[in-house]
Amino acid sequence: MNDAQATTIASNLDTVRAEIRAAEQRWNRAPGSVSLLAVSKRHPVAAIEAAIAAGQHAFGENYLQEAEEKRHALTDADIEWHFIGPLQSNKTRAVAEGFDWVHAVDRLKIAQRLSAQRPSELAPLNCCIQVNVSGEGSKSGVAPDEVTPLAHEVASLPGLRLRGLMTLPEAVVDFAAQRQAFRQLAELQAELVQQGLNLDTLSMGMTNDLEAAIAEGATLVRIGTAVFGPRPEKTHE
Repeated sequence: MNDAQATTIASNLDTVRAEIRAAEQRWNRAPGSVSLLAVSKRHPVAAIEAAIAAGQHAFGENYLQEAEEKRHALTDADIEWHFIGPLQSNKTRAVAEGFDWVHAVDRLKIAQRLSAQRPSELAPLNCCIQVNVSGEGSKSGVAPDEVTPLAHEVASLPGLRLRGLMTLPEAVVDFAAQRQAFRQLAELQAELVQQGLNLDTLSMGMTNDLEAAIAEGATLVRIGTAVFGPRPEKTHE
């Protein structure tokens, strides 16, 4: 990566942060209440290094083999690693041992494996339950009416800290429709909080629906393209 590319990433980060702060103001959100997760999947280690130099420290990865290579290459960097892709049973140990967050828990079996495999010397693994608010058959996530029992089960596991809910809704351009999907997730979380669960994270919103997500209470937005540019072709898993 050359200096010009690194400068572009730094500039992109400034732009996205400004968009987040402006949306906070427009929708009466507290300043700083929305965090940026830079989605670095398929982008090289040098791109992550450029983002770190520009003050970004939370990164999301979807593909475990690729993420592991990056983690090992950046062992000395100050990074909070988030695993945001679908998680299979045979990959839970690597996530439990090497990540700070996992965003796509949608089965009790996966949560139990993550909890059991989380090293005792580490803090509990922060996790979000993925909810399929749009009911798309092609996407992972628990159905909205199944969230409550799963959330209470996950919250009881000693190796995990349930932080909240995550969704990847159907891609639509209508702003009101975008808001409706995110509102559904926010309402589900509010119900869980009323039931006594201590939740503080709504992981929702990406490059094309960031504004709607913030309007409906997102606390963490997952932004890739607007930070790093178009993704290279997939080469892992």
